[in-house]
Order: sequence, then C-alpha cells, then structure tokens
Amino acid sequence: MKTELDHLADLAGRGRISRRDFLGRTAALGVSAALATTLAGKAFAQSPVKGGILKAGLQGGESTNSLDPALNLSQVTFSFGKQWGEYLVRLTPDNKLVNLIAEDIGASKDAKTWTIKIRDGIEFHNGKTVGAEDVAATIERHADEKSKSGALGILKNIKGVKASGKEVIFTLGDADADFPYLMADYHLVIQPNGGKDNPNAGISAGPYKVTVNQPGVRHGGERFANYWQGDKAGHADQVEIVVINDATARLAALQGGQVHMINRVEPKVVDLVKRIPGVSIENASGKGYYPFNMFCDTAPFDSNDLRMALKLAMDRDEMLEKILRGYGSVGNDFPINEAYPLFTAIEQRKFDPEKAAALYKKSGHSGSILLRTSDVAFPGAVDAAQLYQQSAAKAGIKIEIKREPGDGYWSEVWNKQPFSLSYWGGRATQDQMYSTGYVSTADWNDTRFKRPEFDKMLFAARGELDQAKRKAIYHDMAVLMRDEGGLIVPFFNQFIDAAATSKISGFVKNPNGEMMDGYALGECWLNA
Repeated sequence: MKTELDHLADLAGRGRISRRDFLGRTAALGVSAALATTLAGKAFAQSPVKGGILKAGLQGGESTNSLDPALNLSQVTFSFGKQWGEYLVRLTPDNKLVNLIAEDIGASKDAKTWTIKIRDGIEFHNGKTVGAEDVAATIERHADEKSKSGALGILKNIKGVKASGKEVIFTLGDADADFPYLMADYHLVIQPNGGKDNPNAGISAGPYKVTVNQPGVRHGGERFANYWQGDKAGHADQVEIVVINDATARLAALQGGQVHMINRVEPKVVDLVKRIPGVSIENASGKGYYPFNMFCDTAPFDSNDLRMALKLAMDRDEMLEKILRGYGSVGNDFPINEAYPLFTAIEQRKFDPEKAAALYKKSGHSGSILLRTSDVAFPGAVDAAQLYQQSAAKAGIKIEIKREPGDGYWSEVWNKQPFSLSYWGGRATQDQMYSTGYVSTADWNDTRFKRPEFDKMLFAARGELDQAKRKAIYHDMAVLMRDEGGLIVPFFNQFIDAAATSKISGFVKNPNGEMMDGYALGECWLNA
C-alpha cells in the first residue's frame, strides 16, 4: 500500500490529480479519513515552483549526436528530446496512454484504419500552430523506406497517411489493435512539416526551446512561454544536460552540487549513494534489459550450435548477483518479461558448462571469440564481460574482450560489430519491441535475426483481437527466439537514477525508462 500511496502523492504534488480524487483513491485503499486528509495536506503542499536552472548529469552522449529525433539513439538525445519535443501521446507509469497533441483516437472495426484528431491551440517554438499536416508529414518522414529513423521498423505496416482538416487518417496493411501505442515512440517528435525542411532544427512544441546544442558536451533549453501545458511542465526557467559518461565523475557532480540528478547509477555504489545527505536513489523495475548481441548471419555466430553454446555458458544468477547486486531479474534470451501484459513464462535457461562444451565442439569452431564492450553499454558492462569470460572458460570457450571507447560506441560498435554488449529500454507493447529490433526488416535488428516464420507470427499477433490467441502466439515467438536467436539476455535491469531531493521536487519513479521516461527535467522543479 505504501507504494500506491507514494504514487498518489507524487501525482498530487505534480498537479496531475485533484484533491477530491486523491481522497477517494486513498479511501479505496483503506486509509482512514483523518490520515487521508493529513496526507492530502502534505501532498498538495508540494505544488511546483517556477524558476531557476535545473541540471542533469547524464551518461549516453556522443560528439556524433544530432537533434534530428529520427536519429535519437542513446540516453542524452532521448532525454533532451523529451524537453524540446512534443508527441501525439505518452505512456503513464502504469502503461496507459495519455493524449497530448492527439485529442482523440478512433479505429475502424477491423483495426486497419485509425483516425487521430489533432488538438487545437498548440504552438510550435517558431510560432506556427501545430496542424494535422505537420503530424502527417512527421509520420511520413519516419516511415519512408529511405529514412534512417529508429522508428522505421514499427511504422512499416502504415500504407497511407492523409491529413483531412483537423484529423490524420492512417491506413494500415494489417490490423493492429496496438497502433496508438506506436505513436509514443520517442523518435516521433512532431515537427513543423514533419522535419522534412530541417530535421536538425530542434523545433517542436515541447516545454523548452533549444538554446545550447554541443553534442558530447552539453545541451540546454529555456522555457517556452507558450507551452500548452505550462502548469504541468516547464517549471525551471532553464534546463541543462551535462554529458558525463564516467560513472565516478557523474556521482561526484551530483554530490558536489553541479547537477541535480544523474542517470545510470552503478548498482555496486547504490548503498554508498543512499548515505549521501540530501540525495535519494530513484530505482524502478521495468522492461529494460542488458543484452549480449550476436549477429546470426556472421561467422562464427551463423551456427546455432555455437550460439546455444554461448547462451549456456552464461551464469545468469551469478551475473545478476555480482553485476546488478539484485537490482533486476534473470533474463531468458528473449526481450520480454512480466512487465508486458501478454507475457507468458517459458522454461528458464540455466548455466550448463558441460552441454555448452559439447555444442561448442559440435559447432566446429576453434580459437577465441571477440566480445566488444564499453563503460557506456550499461552500468558494469566491462565487469559483466569479464565475468562472462570466466564462466565461458568453464565450458572450454575462450572469450577475448575488447574494451571500446565510449565516444563512438553507439555509432561504430553497436549494430556494426558481430558480438557486443548493449542495452534496450523496452517498448510499450510486445509488438513494438519485436518490430523495432527483431523483425527481419528492422533497421535496429542488432542480432541479424531474420526468420520468415517469426515475422509471420508477429504479423498474425498484431491483427489478432482475441487476447488468449495473441498470448499463445507471443509464447511461440519467445520460444523460437530463445532457442534460435542471437540474443543473450542475462538480466532485466532496474533503472537506477539519483536525485538531490533536498534541492528539487517532483521526481516520480517510472518503469518505462530512466529519468522519469526522459521527462524529469521538464516536470521536476527547484525547491523554493
């Protein structure tokens, strides 16, 4: 009950729930009227304060970063995009959709035609009013086969986009009951004319206007005076992201007061951070996972015997204990966990060095296997590679580790090299997760898993409105990927941020992503 009360208090403090609703929902939890009134007094006293400069120190920035939302790849561009960008919809912490630029969303009975009504009175940073034409152009740009957008994979089912008055009409090739969830993808920032004129301009309708853009160094914005939800976000006069890829330096910046919040706190220092006066750990379980990616179409990983040997050579329990220190859960070599509504458990893979050795011998491969890692892949990624090297050695498999520099890792190593460490934040639905990274045509297919039968099952599940049948299809997809894919998932991680809560308020734990799913700078405020 404490968790639910905390959540209600957070909503109240951020102005997202009325006092009446707060009292009603606490009563439903069995809280006495007297206690509920006391809690309401405290919660609603935390109303947002305007002013000041709010700063975050984040890992995940590179000199090659761009403001083009289509190219958003790592944590810094993800979080900065949520400050200057505005979306059609967004996900709540309990995985529900909230309309933003979209005022209303409706579908035909066969779920092949979707109509989105655009809200009146929302203004771009350049003074232009957001219209249906801008929304249609945005989706057209990201869905173009020539696009380099990270959202291209989830938009391939769109066969037509048309603006008509205040509405945008989408025609799909196959039925898709989850279509509105796709619009919450963090690449799909609504831009004037869809960004076709200048995608790198950094102009949208979010709470902040871009004032500083120094890739790999820092990014900043000033409050947009005409932001349509100014009572709910954009509390600080200015926001700033300082790129700090080194974990020790990031923590020092928080402790020293140079920044108010940081991401990617390493699990091994969580207990230390908890002892820092005025600082709190903000951790949330969700859909994120830290994978070891093998290219299924590149030797020696084109042998499923070798891939299975490498999967069985992973001691997941030891990995969870020593790398995540329990801040996560064991993975099973497919990208879905119980955080997804239609998840079905399948037999958990265990460490089996003897069977791994036999399959490794059967594969015919000899010699070492090169694994690339970096500090920026995920917290503890270098240690994880070394721990895996030790467990694989028990199966007679020699892993050679190459530690890559952080700057350039996401542009030169991830999705370019055949065996490397990475991270995924998960997606709103199973369909979106598979469509983004594992369908054959996905640009972000970072394991080169390309199986026609898998694609066929994905498309069948997308159009299946019977939830029991859909769940059964997802089960079969998970088994196929676990047993034949190029994905090793040792664990699903918690998002572990830290905030100087003696100086700021409004931080809400969000299982959809770190830094309140990217919204922390826009929705937190400096204490008076």
